Amino acid sequence: MHKKIVIGSLLIILVLVNWSIIGKEKHLVEGKEVYLEVTPVDPRSLMQGDYMALNFRLGDEVYQALPKTEDRRQWRHDIAASDGFVIASLDERNVGTFKSLYIDQPLSNKEILLRYRVRNGTVKFATNAYFFQEGNGKIYEPARYGQFRVDDKGELLLAAMYDKDLKELGVNE
Repeated sequence: MHKKIVIGSLLIILVLVNWSIIGKEKHLVEGKEVYLEVTPVDPRSLMQGDYMALNFRLGDEVYQALPKTEDRRQWRHDIAASDGFVIASLDERNVGTFKSLYIDQPLSNKEILLRYRVRNGTVKFATNAYFFQEGNGKIYEPARYGQFRVDDKGELLLAAMYDKDLKELGVNE
């Protein structure tokens, strides 16, 4: 009897994990392309390998627009943990720039809704790191944009890194 429960539980877990993977793959294929300007840092983690810490200019602008907390000592930073949406204006290359925080206003066809999360006083979009093969740090040094795929709910997935001319980095390097 215990064997059947264990096997059934494993099957359910496998189905859920695969369902999640299929959803992310679909998101990467069907999501709208948006480029966000990054300000990268190149640290190294002994446990995780080489990666680039990412900070987004859009996140800094969202931070400035968010209401600040009264009691800095309680939170240890100026803004409390929250989730929300920002409206980004898209130029002809699909580079997103801050327009405003979203408060149920209509969007034009050159605007997109992006979900953000505030954690530990920092605004985050999808991820705060880009991992790459060990020893390839030099390839990603010119990174200035992260290419994201955005679904209809405003969720972002980081797809690739690009230089200032929107040339993909790491391809055929």
